[in-house]
Amino acid sequence: MIVALIAACEIGFWVLLAAGLACRYLLRMPRTGLALLLCEPLLEVVLLVVTALDLKNGAEPNWTHGLAALYIGYTVGHGHRTVKWLDGHAAHRLAGAPRPAGPPRYGMARARHETKVWLGTLTGAAVATVLLQLAIWYVGDPGRTTSLEDWRFTAWRVTGVHGLVALAYWIWPKKAPAGGSGDRPAEVEEGARR
Repeated sequence: MIVALIAACEIGFWVLLAAGLACRYLLRMPRTGLALLLCEPLLEVVLLVVTALDLKNGAEPNWTHGLAALYIGYTVGHGHRTVKWLDGHAAHRLAGAPRPAGPPRYGMARARHETKVWLGTLTGAAVATVLLQLAIWYVGDPGRTTSLEDWRFTAWRVTGVHGLVALAYWIWPKKAPAGGSGDRPAEVEEGARR
């Protein structure tokens, strides 16, 4: 049941996002579009409540409960950035706004960008860890919470690997090609070539 709910939340996220952007830019109803976009966090609240009720009703804590915590953490850490990115592209394609700048491609600007993305992953892992710890305390039986503890370690392993990737941009910054445009975003460079 929890896996189906996670899938429904993910589908709901994209449906609400598409509906919100369509209302904002195609139907020229910005308030309705904003209201739909602001409903997206409610999906995570529903998932959290259903997961807690599932545990309260005596369900054996398993990988589905851990996955739900990681999904909520990921959404908290990266959801806003995803919505903002898609909103910028929708405004460009549907409302004639300027093309949004892409991430820097080279040098320290790229390293700073990758660090900001990693901070979203760090936030997601922290949120997932708090939710998993609350679930462990709620269940109250160390023999039944092994899978929840494993998911905590999974969250931090992923965060560590992502952190190493971000750190690599600081240690070995990508150099612009000879005659390149340095730290200009990819979209700007492509537009300059046309």
